[in-house]
Amino acid sequence: MTTQGEPVSARSTGPTSSSDPPSSGRPPRPREERHPDSLPARLTELRDTVKATRFALPLPSAERAGTVAAAMVAQLDDYLLPRLERLDAPLLVVVGGSTGAGKSTLVNSLVRTPISPAGVLRPTTRAPVLVCHPADMSWFSRANLLPSLTRTSGPSADQRSLQVVSAHALSPGLALLDAPDIDSVVDANRHLAGQLLAAADLWLFVTTAARYADAVPWTLLHTARNRGTAVALVLDRVPGGGAANEIGPHLKQMLEEHDLGGVPLFVLPETRLDSQGLLTEVQIGSLHDWLGRLARDAEARAAVVRQTVGGAIDALTVDVVILAAAAEDQVAAAGTLGEAVHHAYRAATESVEKGIHDGALLRGEVLARWQELVGTGDIMRALQARVGKMRDRVVAAVTGRPAPGERFQEALGSGLAVLLKAAATDAAERAGTAWRAHPAGAALLDAAPELVHPSADLDERINRLVRDWQRAVLELVRTEAGDKRVVARASAYAVNATGLLVMVSVFAATAFIPTGAEIAVAGGTTIAAQKVLEAIFGDQAVRALAERARQDLGERVAELFATESDRFRAALTGAGVDEALSPRLRALSAEIHQARPEVDRTQ
Repeated sequence: MTTQGEPVSARSTGPTSSSDPPSSGRPPRPREERHPDSLPARLTELRDTVKATRFALPLPSAERAGTVAAAMVAQLDDYLLPRLERLDAPLLVVVGGSTGAGKSTLVNSLVRTPISPAGVLRPTTRAPVLVCHPADMSWFSRANLLPSLTRTSGPSADQRSLQVVSAHALSPGLALLDAPDIDSVVDANRHLAGQLLAAADLWLFVTTAARYADAVPWTLLHTARNRGTAVALVLDRVPGGGAANEIGPHLKQMLEEHDLGGVPLFVLPETRLDSQGLLTEVQIGSLHDWLGRLARDAEARAAVVRQTVGGAIDALTVDVVILAAAAEDQVAAAGTLGEAVHHAYRAATESVEKGIHDGALLRGEVLARWQELVGTGDIMRALQARVGKMRDRVVAAVTGRPAPGERFQEALGSGLAVLLKAAATDAAERAGTAWRAHPAGAALLDAAPELVHPSADLDERINRLVRDWQRAVLELVRTEAGDKRVVARASAYAVNATGLLVMVSVFAATAFIPTGAEIAVAGGTTIAAQKVLEAIFGDQAVRALAERARQDLGERVAELFATESDRFRAALTGAGVDEALSPRLRALSAEIHQARPEVDRTQ
């Protein structure tokens, strides 16, 4: 049983009747310059955008998006863009199907010569073979369609080549391409088969009476239906004895159930091949005649091209939605990871601020060195008796005994360095823990495991920060003192002593408001510093000095932690997440949809 009809869209609901069209062709149109808003120009921009896109963060949507993006670029390069340049170029019919379906035998039989290897060994078709009329050789040999495949004139084992041969048995205007098996045991063959089918104007899908219900062919047919691709189906090797009367109706029913009822169906009986391994002309006559009429009818060919091109363009809308959603997932993941880093180092900053404000540094070694410096055994009684005497005592102590002042400054700096190192270490570990719990973050950490530890030069940068800050405090005191006579008389020793007192005051509660806890912890250290400084500079100046020193330290700490957290941000930046990608893809899709009628208007 054989059904004949013009090739129709896979979305059609029934076959189209036909009569033999006039055998006239249309001369090729010269190529036109692309208007920036034309459909080819928009598609080219989409192609360039997608090709440059990476979904580097390993999210659930990324793998699918990568596959969709690769397929989109391939179809634009292999088919849509070159076909839009020449909508009236010869029709490309890709013959595809499952292993052992008889694709190569069918192609050889249609051109009446064994140009594509056929046999029992699998896989049979390694490099694809394209056969066309000699008049169409220039179009197909110039790599217009499928430009990534190298053209050859003879058989090749290179899967990235395309053998182009001519045959007078085919009518001008139509070429047959024998594709590898869609279910080949070789991955590269399956991939190439999908690429070739995506570049087809018309799918000639070959299956057998034994395998027509297999899942793989129906998956490909669904793809054709969703893309609006023109399809024709060959049911091969149907046994005699009435089997055709059972299998044919069942296959038609399956086609109807899968919204493919309009696909032309050709049934070929199981038979013995001739000496060249070909089917007889009688056996393939209906299919040969149908392809011949299509080749001779320029309008029919144009209709097939418009259907397939239009369907492929419409399918891009769905693919763009997938890519845009995946791009948004990438941005969201990058934002989540960035927030984790921000919170980790914000917590580190708060930890340091707490350590600076609560007097925690005025303990242990720092307190001992301060007591050594100013002899605070009677400090409270001395302050209550006479502030001036305490001031003189501090100046004299530093003037006559510089070593205790240096030891105190070193102890204070060491305490601050330990505080900063601990905070930076905690922040790196906290950010690393948050990243490890996220699939994208875990992948980034696998590539840069050192991120969970402080940077190698952190100790050096912390020590430099402490030294620079202490020098800045001394310079601040020197600048603020100006014409203060008491400081001028004591020269550099008074500046150093006063600077140390400012440093002590920084590591106490805000606004010099001592608490019982601070007095207990520091043994009156903060009170001493406050009173001496007030005697030298005055109450308001004292508050301003300490606040400026504290603010300067905070800015230096913020810069230190920013440098540390930038290591994480650099890893994110290296992933190439583009916040503008999704809006750009959606805008291009809208522009392509708006230009889509250009295909329908083309004759």
